[in-house]
Amino acid sequence: MPFTTDTTLTGQHVQLVPLRPEHHDDLVEALRDGELWALWYTAIPTPDGMAAEIQRRLGLQRAGSMLPFAVLDANGKAVGMTTYMNIDATNRRVEIGSTWYRQAVQRSALNTEAKRLLLTHAFETLGCIAVEFRTHFFNHQSRRGIERLGAKLDGVLRSHQINRHPDAPGALRDTCVYSIVAHEWPSVKAHLDFQLSKPRT
Repeated sequence: MPFTTDTTLTGQHVQLVPLRPEHHDDLVEALRDGELWALWYTAIPTPDGMAAEIQRRLGLQRAGSMLPFAVLDANGKAVGMTTYMNIDATNRRVEIGSTWYRQAVQRSALNTEAKRLLLTHAFETLGCIAVEFRTHFFNHQSRRGIERLGAKLDGVLRSHQINRHPDAPGALRDTCVYSIVAHEWPSVKAHLDFQLSKPRT
């Protein structure tokens, strides 16, 4: 299967569907739960920029470097976005990134299951050798979440990118790079299944 072929991934708590312009209004509503665009160490669109962000992601899909999803909750409402990005089909590597969720579902079974679905598809359908995650050094919530998945820190790319957020003029981004490699997937999958089996209060 080509890495950028539209794909729907379905679980108990979440469904990942091909991103479409019609998800716009739900995604704008989701953004406003926590004003996610205000975090200086992230690159999350503003409500006014959502239409352009959807088109940007779809353009990268057409160019062969991204597969974008809308993240739907159990009621079929879009509560965030995620992607396979920086796709390297030749070397069978992808990054799971450009991910955000409305505040109400962060650190929930929805998030865990979304990652479980993406990793399963990457390793078991696409035959990936490695799946990568990247985040800002100061995004401690994201770093903890990635580590809870079972990903290991490969290193930190220092002064990796210019931070474009208006509240951080002149700031440079140190990027933490994590990965899960193919031989680790059975253990990571068992860990994620255990996490999903635990009762939620």
